[in-house]
Amino acid sequence: MSDGHGIITGMEPVPLSRHLQRAKDLVDSRYSEPLTVDDLARAAGLSRAHFSREFRRAFGDSPHGYLLTRRLERAAALLRGTDTTVADICMAVGLESVGSFTTSFVRMFGKTPVAYRASFPPAATYALVPACVLRAYGRPQHRTFREDSAGTG
Repeated sequence: MSDGHGIITGMEPVPLSRHLQRAKDLVDSRYSEPLTVDDLARAAGLSRAHFSREFRRAFGDSPHGYLLTRRLERAAALLRGTDTTVADICMAVGLESVGSFTTSFVRMFGKTPVAYRASFPPAATYALVPACVLRAYGRPQHRTFREDSAGTG
């Protein structure tokens, strides 16, 4: 028997918040997979309608809205930090339509994905170069120390 704040599993009720958190964690870790609200409700152990209502109450967004937000945030990070094409980023974050992706991206960030990327330095700016390579190329090409000419005089 449940008091409305939890779900019975065995001896003690599990708080509803834990079930909802399980679905939220699923979105956070597997946003790029083809997740549906039914998948999330199943992960939470709730009916679709009850899950959607309680998820919105707990997190302030619908399950679908939360999933889309995670995908768009990840897409924005990829646009800032990689040279991957917009279409490939769209697919990589679990969306299937570049048109819908662009519309949703503009709604969230106020710019198209291409304009958003253009407002940041190129990804090559962030290329990681090993310190040993930086030191080798950072050395002076012409030595000016007196010791260097000591053997010639």
